Amino acid sequence: MTMKVPFVNLQAQHEPLQAEINEAIASVFTKTNFILGEDVALFEQEFADYCAAPYAIGLDSGLSALKLALEAFNIGAGDEVIVPANTFIATAAAVTFVGARPVFVDIKPGTYNIDVSKIEAAITPKTRAILPVHLYGTPADMDEIMALASKHNLIVIEDACQAHGAYYRGRRVGSLGHAAAFSFYPAKNLGAAGDGGALVTSDERVMNHVKALRNCGQREKYVHVAAPYNHRLDTLHAAVLRIKLRHLDEWNAGRRQAAILYNRFLAGTPVVTPSTPPSVIPVWHLYVIRAEDRAGLQAHLQEQGIATGLHYPLPLHLQPYYQSLGYKRGDFPITEAYADQILSLPMFPELSEEQIAYVTDAVKAFEATRVAVG
Repeated sequence: MTMKVPFVNLQAQHEPLQAEINEAIASVFTKTNFILGEDVALFEQEFADYCAAPYAIGLDSGLSALKLALEAFNIGAGDEVIVPANTFIATAAAVTFVGARPVFVDIKPGTYNIDVSKIEAAITPKTRAILPVHLYGTPADMDEIMALASKHNLIVIEDACQAHGAYYRGRRVGSLGHAAAFSFYPAKNLGAAGDGGALVTSDERVMNHVKALRNCGQREKYVHVAAPYNHRLDTLHAAVLRIKLRHLDEWNAGRRQAAILYNRFLAGTPVVTPSTPPSVIPVWHLYVIRAEDRAGLQAHLQEQGIATGLHYPLPLHLQPYYQSLGYKRGDFPITEAYADQILSLPMFPELSEEQIAYVTDAVKAFEATRVAVG
């Protein structure tokens, strides 16, 4: 019998919290403090504490967090920023939007994160920053990255938009670099009721500058000391995020259990399951496998009622938007090879063992048929 397995299930997450969320939203409407209301400041402190960092600034998206962080560190025209070739385009777009040039680096075989051994070769006199991504919820090799940054006097801004609550060597992501960007897109491990984001930092100057940048460049009303952007986190989103933050560790534990079951049930099959180094505790925003016949497997799973995703099928250096940078196919072979094979399986905290068994049985059935025919 066909079972429907969604890729994500936000209804299952929200239903137990609905009454509390409704009450929080009603409170915002009663107070009518929709812009930078008290829930924003409270959430900022709570999220900073969660990340073990002094400051968090609520923003309207993870992209804004990356962009404003770069601006706060005075990175702009003529500068270069090192970015992994395998990530969502927002990572590189933030660099482009401040007038700097993204310089791509291939990923490490066996992982989906930047290959630290290839970073130094990409550093030039124009390099100002490294922007590592904790992709799919697994932290990058931050000790090595910070050592390189110290050696070359570079800024490190973590793209933690998929890694809320992940640990690297016992420390939360967000507390590892000079600053860190988070996204609260609804499907993230910690999601708002729409777009949202935050910048986390230990640098008081950066915190003050980003707070001004997000709010029309103001440190006091109608006195504009910085670029007059509008990148504020809405009070309604902050109210919802405050409730959901209390459950984040529990939800991440559910994702870890799902990943354990996926790894167990897919062991010995031709698909390549994700690997994580012992130095990290990932949060499994996505569970990404690699398959030789990715298109065939995805179509088979769809026929069985199983939703899947592709994260990301076209690497950044091959995106039409970045043609002007002069990269070509073959420049980053690991990224390109993986991009043709990656397939994201359903992943959310409430995923049941029965659902995971159904998904993995479907994967195994397809792979057995493919190997037999081959």
